[in-house]
Amino acid sequence: MSGSKPDILWSPHHVDRYVICDSELSLYRIESVGNSEAKAGALRLSEETTATLLAINSDTPYMKCVAWYPKHEPECLLAVGQANGRIVLTSLGQSHNSKCKDLMGKEFVPKHARQCNTLAWNPVDSNWLAAGLDKHRADFSVLIWDISSKFTPEASVTTDKIRLSAGDTDAGLVVTKPLYELGQNDACLSLCWLPRDQKLLLAGMHRNLAIFDLRNTSQKMFVNTKAIQGVTVDPHFHDRVASFFEGQVAIWDLRKFEKPVLTLTEQPKPLTKVAWCPTRTGLLATLTRDSNIIRLYDMQHTPTPIGDETEPTIIERNVQPCENHIASFAWHPSSQNRMVVVTPNRSMTDFTVFERISLAWSSTGSIMWACGRHLYECTEERNASSVEKDISTKMRQRAQSRYGHDTEQVWRNYLLAGDDDPQLKSLWYTLYFMKQYTEDLEQKPVVNKLPLVYSGIKNIVKSSSGTVESQRCWNGSDRQANVIRYHSDERCLALQLCGWIKRGPEIDVEPFLQSLEVEREWERAAAVALFNLDIRRAIQILNKGATAEKGDLNLNVVAMALSGYTDEKNSLWREMCSSLRLQLNNPHLCVMFAFLTSEPGSYDGVLYESSMAVRDRVAFACMFLSDSQLPRYIEKLASEMKEAGNLEGILLTGLTKDGVDLMESYVDRTGDVQTASFCMLKGSPGEVVKDSRVQCWIENYRNLLDAWRFWHKRAEFDIHRSKLDPSSKPLAQVFVSCNFCGKSISYSCSAMPHQGRGFSQYGVSGSPTKSKVTSCPGCRKPLPRCALCLMNMGTPVSSCPGAGKSDEKVDLSKDKKLAQLNNWFTWCHNCRHGGHTGHMLSWFRDHTECPVSACTCKCMQLDTTGNLVPLDSV
Repeated sequence: MSGSKPDILWSPHHVDRYVICDSELSLYRIESVGNSEAKAGALRLSEETTATLLAINSDTPYMKCVAWYPKHEPECLLAVGQANGRIVLTSLGQSHNSKCKDLMGKEFVPKHARQCNTLAWNPVDSNWLAAGLDKHRADFSVLIWDISSKFTPEASVTTDKIRLSAGDTDAGLVVTKPLYELGQNDACLSLCWLPRDQKLLLAGMHRNLAIFDLRNTSQKMFVNTKAIQGVTVDPHFHDRVASFFEGQVAIWDLRKFEKPVLTLTEQPKPLTKVAWCPTRTGLLATLTRDSNIIRLYDMQHTPTPIGDETEPTIIERNVQPCENHIASFAWHPSSQNRMVVVTPNRSMTDFTVFERISLAWSSTGSIMWACGRHLYECTEERNASSVEKDISTKMRQRAQSRYGHDTEQVWRNYLLAGDDDPQLKSLWYTLYFMKQYTEDLEQKPVVNKLPLVYSGIKNIVKSSSGTVESQRCWNGSDRQANVIRYHSDERCLALQLCGWIKRGPEIDVEPFLQSLEVEREWERAAAVALFNLDIRRAIQILNKGATAEKGDLNLNVVAMALSGYTDEKNSLWREMCSSLRLQLNNPHLCVMFAFLTSEPGSYDGVLYESSMAVRDRVAFACMFLSDSQLPRYIEKLASEMKEAGNLEGILLTGLTKDGVDLMESYVDRTGDVQTASFCMLKGSPGEVVKDSRVQCWIENYRNLLDAWRFWHKRAEFDIHRSKLDPSSKPLAQVFVSCNFCGKSISYSCSAMPHQGRGFSQYGVSGSPTKSKVTSCPGCRKPLPRCALCLMNMGTPVSSCPGAGKSDEKVDLSKDKKLAQLNNWFTWCHNCRHGGHTGHMLSWFRDHTECPVSACTCKCMQLDTTGNLVPLDSV
């Protein structure tokens, strides 16, 4: 390869050795840095590897191509093709093998001198060496030599023609008689043996690709093409071959050799080398002239060509092993996706092509990705209490517990969620109160307030009229200071939706206080009692909480502070409470003293305490804010809730367009389409359900259930949805049609007893018999027969012979849920045979083949979902 760029060859039997070929042959050994860091002269190939020069052979000048002997012995035997067409066997090792010594220096000389372009050893019969030469009008261009040949030079060969290579001092053997001669009057630019047969040789001739069969050299199979350079066979798919011409690569299938199955993207510069990766299926590397980039074509998923128009898809990638221009590269024979590149100045780089990562995210929360030959999986820890579960895991667990399906005690859905989320608790209690008071209003003759319940407190307080202002005194305080409170029917309804009071016109919070005591929410109960101007009850609750099991003794101190309440503005008590209340950890205790120290009509310390529940702040505002202050406060709070996506804000917005906006913020923040779907369906007006966002949440949740294989849960959800939103019930999409007239055959009438007849006419006294509709109601042609009972379809299963006493396989009545299904029409889409569903289910429990005689259709195995089992249980 004198005067040309260097090439690189990996040893076929030593994974740590390779040869650099240009004007001389240089043998290198590659090893890790730890093993060679102490050696002088080691060349750094990468951060982990170095190369050490082992031997140099400069005895073969005018090199044009080199091929490494494929067998283990003799070691390091190379064939070198020269510019004059001669092929010289040489070695880079000091082998003591007698066979190697006999072959060393052996030359194979063509009749006419011309350049040798390519060499290829036969991988099976390793004594055969194929050589591709330039064109000569009187000679062949493809010569196959037998290196074990003992032929001596013919007499006609001149002395200078059999002269040995420079440096050879001993008289060597010159072979001039090739074993085979092929390709007359043509030029051969590339060669490769086909692994599927040792007698087949693929050659890139001057204008065509030719396959020579050495068993019959007079015939050859060829295809005209310009892509005749660099022919190489895919080591993982022996019928796939790559070749190139200038900047274009052609992929051939030897089974369909008329034209390329794929032509790769043309490069702007001429190609210099293409090579298949020996460790990776379908990965082809290409190199262009004067480039530092190697382009990779991934044909791993290329389908086998079927028709003329089949165009397989590939994935292209560019990798840059080094900064300088690359002269050549070579894949490592065993290390996955590893190659060594060499530059024109003989600097080398060890480079690994990293695999594309294919990522798959399971609907159950697991992530799996493939990298090379390795498959990795990442799953969520089941018992990881410190890490919050992903929303998909939560929704999956909630679906299994039938979350959202309790339509009677709606608040119980919070318990089914299995998560102590105050927002979810507030949401489901709000929906429960809305449903409860809607039922009350429906029982009354006045129904104009029905929409108000679902429109939220924001709209309720806007419609407030007839507000009564009253002054009430404290209960349990020696000071008879009066506090201004406001009352109206709309404010009373708002308090009911907040859960503070029960049904009725009277404002009685005692049941609510008792429920808080049961839940051990002592501070909240004391705050609610204080807001209702009952200091004595608040002190009682605090004392009870201090003495309860695991109670906070500091509550006694708070109760003592409350007992000293005075309305004097300049008192020491008021001064100390105002300065020290912010040091209290519990927000309810903090707002209690904020309320006691506030000026009348100015309760910002209570209304804007974000740590307190929204429903408590709203209830407080409904009692103590005027008609001018209340709507402004509610509007501001609703805007904050909507922006934050806080579910507690549903109490304010209701199930209206504002509520959908709030739920959209919540879904954007959490991804919880499950709660959003159920919330918008619970007693929601039809206009809200028709919103495109609501429909999107519902459909996404249905798709999630299907992805989890919760098919029964999805069916339950559809039924639940159709009850709350009748417009969502889908029309019949599939029906059984008559073979003759094409009209629908409704089976609903066949399960009904005949009208106007007595049961005695059927021979059965006192029990109705199902009618037999065995013909099409449109054209009266008979329906097909069941393949098992041989009765016409339309005959109920219970009327079929053999379905009664002892045939347990046919009688499926023990599962009452399948009673209606047993009479359905069922047939195979492949062979068109079928019958009653009950009979077919019974048959295919024990068989996979069609029940019709002489039919060999494997009906049950054709069903792609036949082996899928739903993960949920009914």
